[in-house]
Amino acid sequence: MKFLVFYIFILSFCISSLAQEKTSFHIIDSLKKNVLVNKLEDSLLVANTHYDIGQLYRFNFLGDSAYYHYLKAEKIFKNLNNDFKSALTLYGIAVVQKNEKDFTGSEVTSIEALTLLSQLKQTKDVKRCKSYVYNNLGLLFGELGQFDESISYHKSAIKIKEEYDPENSYNINVSKNNLALSYKKSGDYELALKYYNDILSSQKINTRPDFYALVLDNYAHTLYLSKDVKKLPQLYLKALKITDSINPNGGYNSIIINQHLAKFYYDNKNIDSAKYYAYKAKNIAELYHNDELLTSLLLLSEIEEGMSATNHLKTYVKLNDSLQKNERLLRNKFARIRFETKQIEQENIKISKERLWLLIITVVIILASILLYLVISQRNKNNELQFIQKQQETNEEIYNLMLSQNESIEEARTQEKKRISEELHDGVLGRLFGTRLSLDSLNMSNSTEAIKTRSQYIDGLKTIEEDIRKVSHELNTDFVSGSGFIDIIKTLVETQTLAYSLKYEFNHDDDIGWDSVTNKKKIHIYRIIQETLHNIYKHAKATKVNISFKLKNDVICLIISDNGSGFDVNKAKSGIGLKNMNSRIKEINGTIRITSEKGLGTKVTIEAPIP
Repeated sequence: MKFLVFYIFILSFCISSLAQEKTSFHIIDSLKKNVLVNKLEDSLLVANTHYDIGQLYRFNFLGDSAYYHYLKAEKIFKNLNNDFKSALTLYGIAVVQKNEKDFTGSEVTSIEALTLLSQLKQTKDVKRCKSYVYNNLGLLFGELGQFDESISYHKSAIKIKEEYDPENSYNINVSKNNLALSYKKSGDYELALKYYNDILSSQKINTRPDFYALVLDNYAHTLYLSKDVKKLPQLYLKALKITDSINPNGGYNSIIINQHLAKFYYDNKNIDSAKYYAYKAKNIAELYHNDELLTSLLLLSEIEEGMSATNHLKTYVKLNDSLQKNERLLRNKFARIRFETKQIEQENIKISKERLWLLIITVVIILASILLYLVISQRNKNNELQFIQKQQETNEEIYNLMLSQNESIEEARTQEKKRISEELHDGVLGRLFGTRLSLDSLNMSNSTEAIKTRSQYIDGLKTIEEDIRKVSHELNTDFVSGSGFIDIIKTLVETQTLAYSLKYEFNHDDDIGWDSVTNKKKIHIYRIIQETLHNIYKHAKATKVNISFKLKNDVICLIISDNGSGFDVNKAKSGIGLKNMNSRIKEINGTIRITSEKGLGTKVTIEAPIP
């Protein structure tokens, strides 16, 4: 911020010192060193700095330096998408090109500026800039002798100025003076005089003496060209007096007025006065403007005679050749500066494209890597799931084999019990019955001792007979029907609790008819118990687990509870184990309910219908 205030102070001082040429140049050089050498972080400040330096160089007729800084500023404004400042800078470039006789370049740049301005909201500043551009186009087409185009552009400038600032008569009159100048050059003196009279009739004309002298001289010269010389040379002399009062050393207007006076006196055969004003114009032109120096030399070659006229003509030719060469060199320099800037711009674009492609390739590689990782990861997960699924299928097959084997064992056990029962009933009991009959037959002996002995044997045989009959009946009754699945569950519980270092209590209802329960349902119940025990070991930190089977209205009720740490059921995440349990419950058309409190353990209640 401090640097910006210092920069504005220096710039204001430079503008106020423009009249002192040498001082201005030193300040410009100092400003260039102190401002541009510093690495300014703010791009807008850098662009504004280049623009202001371009302005200073333009006002001091240093076209190439002004062009360079304007171009720098325009590129930055363009990159910042600041279309208004870009257009304003393009206008400055167009003026420099016009001043240096690069009329084609000036026209192209002016049209580019107008294109930008036409796309903006038509504020007062935008309209002001448009009027300046139209004015520049009018002047350059006037230099090219295309007066219709020049007049059209000047009229456009006047129309816009009357829209955005109708009270600023000076600003409007400047464009009217330029319009009248084009009419004068085109030979339409009547319209030119009309506009000059209109300007001179303005009440505020005397407030700008420099402009008043310019219009007064143009008016007088138009009268001269139209052969109306009644007010001449008084108007010329009045204009010259005003100009000299403003700048005693003379200026651009002073050169033109002196030339017009020399021409007027030469036409009226007043050679001495003609020479006086011609040489005065030449001497001032040598200090300020080479174009007007050419005009002064050509005028002196007409006024002078003999060798003096020849020398002035030779000087004119030599200077004209030199100026044309310099103009070509300057236009080439403009083209070279623009080309180098374009080349740098293209290189930057190329670098940007390369960086963009590098970024795109990098992003594509990263995305491809992520996709490849996801594909591989998903494939591994799929393989893992397939493995788990196959493992589950294998476990189910093993369990089915266990059930089938257990059923075979039970069937064999039943067959064996039946066989033993038949053997006892048909063999042993038959023999015992025969023995009892024999003893009965021996009972014919009436000996007290014999009777007593036989009676004891007979009673013993009866007792044996009843015992054998009872055993045979119990063996033939299927009192352990369905006990195979419970044995499998007991084995699972014993194995798991031993591995997990848990104490257990197992209770089951003998009324449950496991034979009527499908193997699919048994497998799911088996897996649910297995998963629940695993979860208790993994999460509950329990020391004891209770497992019970009950039958309620043809519904098997399995309750598994532990004395673990418990958890908040509402906040718990549903893991794959619980999802599998829910899936199994759904398969058997059952329900599951989990109740738990922190520090009070967890209770899992599962209900499954038998059918």
